Amino acid sequence: MDKVNGGITAEAGQIYGDLSTVNGGITLGRGAHSRDVETVNGGIEAADEVNSGDVSTVNGGIRFGRQARIDGKLETVNGGIFTDRGSLVRGGISTVNGGIGMVGTDVGGRIETVNGDISVGADSHVKGGIKVEKQHGNLGGWFGKPKIPRIVIGPNAVVEGPLVFEREVRLYVHARARIGSLSGATAVRYDGATPPKE
Repeated sequence: MDKVNGGITAEAGQIYGDLSTVNGGITLGRGAHSRDVETVNGGIEAADEVNSGDVSTVNGGIRFGRQARIDGKLETVNGGIFTDRGSLVRGGISTVNGGIGMVGTDVGGRIETVNGDISVGADSHVKGGIKVEKQHGNLGGWFGKPKIPRIVIGPNAVVEGPLVFEREVRLYVHARARIGSLSGATAVRYDGATPPKE
């Protein structure tokens, strides 16, 4: 299904090939199966038990419900990404300007961002590590002091692979979480349900 202008809706329980549009959002109903899902200007919203390949947008968020199976990667430039409990992402997850959040999700690749917050929520497992890349250009000159990304590794979460921070971040790691090697930041340990406020 290929469009230039307009949204796409994948009906619940149906099987599709690639879903692609330029100006419009994409909605996937419960239990829908598709190959790659791609838009430029628009969000991608998936209900529970959706299966897909690579999922990408430029200007828009990506949100998957419970028990998602993503056989590729999740990517956006300007927008957040969230996956709910029981989900599996075989590839990596990346944004430039947008937060990344997950609960009870397995990620086979790496989580990457430049300016976004990251929340590896309770019971999640990230196999490829985390990287926060340095900003290019003088964004602070345009918008005042640049925002410092907040990175949270929640209770019973596991991040294998290196955690690499090329810019300043605030890193909070739960006492019951496990992480790999760490460079560029100092972890603040916390015990409660939520990390301390700045």
